[in-house]
Amino acid sequence: MMLIKDYAISGITCNQCIKKITNRLLESSSISSVKMQFETPQVTIHFQEALSLKELQQLVSPNKNYVISNIQASPQFEEPVVIEKSIKTYKPLILIVLFLLGICLLVQFPFDSFSIKLAMRHFMAGFFIAFSFFKLLNIKGFANSYKMYDILSQKWGGWAYVYPFVELFLGVFYLINFQPRLTNWLTIIVLGLGSIGVIQSNLNKRKIKCACLGDVFNLPMTSVTIIENATMILMAALMLILEKI
Repeated sequence: MMLIKDYAISGITCNQCIKKITNRLLESSSISSVKMQFETPQVTIHFQEALSLKELQQLVSPNKNYVISNIQASPQFEEPVVIEKSIKTYKPLILIVLFLLGICLLVQFPFDSFSIKLAMRHFMAGFFIAFSFFKLLNIKGFANSYKMYDILSQKWGGWAYVYPFVELFLGVFYLINFQPRLTNWLTIIVLGLGSIGVIQSNLNKRKIKCACLGDVFNLPMTSVTIIENATMILMAALMLILEKI
């Protein structure tokens, strides 16, 4: 009797990872077929003969660049589950944005003379500092994901390791209001260049991982990333205009 089982695999960043792992698993005579994807369950294996988790790990990646683990098989539903999964996928990003908006509002309480310019500056400071934090938790994992789509990192791999620190310094610059014009122009240039690879990936419908929150959360590359970058660029441009008023 054929055994079918679902597993999770960490370390997947692109379609090449999926192809590589699939080919490795199919090398075993105990496995008849493999279905892999970015969403959970990440891999479904049809066994001719059951293999232990340790044996599967040896097939997938002995050096543990990819780590396979057990998960409970989830029932198959139609469209409602897809929508719910999408909301859950972006939950960390939504919470971060909501927390930042809340802080930006409360810092000017009781709103006697509310400044939109100050609110934007605080938001951008928090945005860059928070996002650099998640990238720095696993800078190598971030770099590997970022190189999959960023045009500068593909030309010079070191940029992927420098980028989290660029975000961190931009956040500090916004926080202390250091050279506002320079900081806003740097934001427009850095995020503008970074958006090129994001737009290309979306146009080519590449199923890769978005590195905006580092390697901590498994966020897919979608138009949400474009909106995120475009919003920050627009806010930086608006702040440049407000500087002249």
